[in-house]
Amino acid sequence: MEERRNLAPGVASGVSGQPDSDAIGAALHQIVQLSRAFERQVGQALEVNTTDLAAMEHLIQEGELTPGELSRRLDISTAATTLVIDRLVALGHAQRHPHTSDRRKVVVVPAQESVARAFQQLHPVIGGVAALTQELSDDERQIVGAYLTRVIGVYRSSLDSPS
Repeated sequence: MEERRNLAPGVASGVSGQPDSDAIGAALHQIVQLSRAFERQVGQALEVNTTDLAAMEHLIQEGELTPGELSRRLDISTAATTLVIDRLVALGHAQRHPHTSDRRKVVVVPAQESVARAFQQLHPVIGGVAALTQELSDDERQIVGAYLTRVIGVYRSSLDSPS
């Protein structure tokens, strides 16, 4: 019989007396809670609030965005986005540059030093999860991947449903 690996305390049946589905749900809940705590820690290290951190995440992923694009991604007003950009610029996390093809516009670009600081904060978790993934067999990776894809689908359908 193949040995089950515990990815979180109580995930395998019998470990805490919970059925597998209860333990998996509890582990997912714990991941969400830890993710929020980790996000707060990264924000504190970079001296930004959660909205500013979300803006930095979009800028790091895209490289540059117009204030309007950033406003849509953050789902906040353009006035609030201006304040976010002002804070990021004042802290040295971003810069405003002229748009390359439309001289009436500006783009917001992440500062390379801030990108490096953010990755320094994120690396232990990203690297740790990647290492855990490498330890899984191909079959385990396929099962975990399929399950997580379905969990993502549940979240997406909940977001798309009218309240």
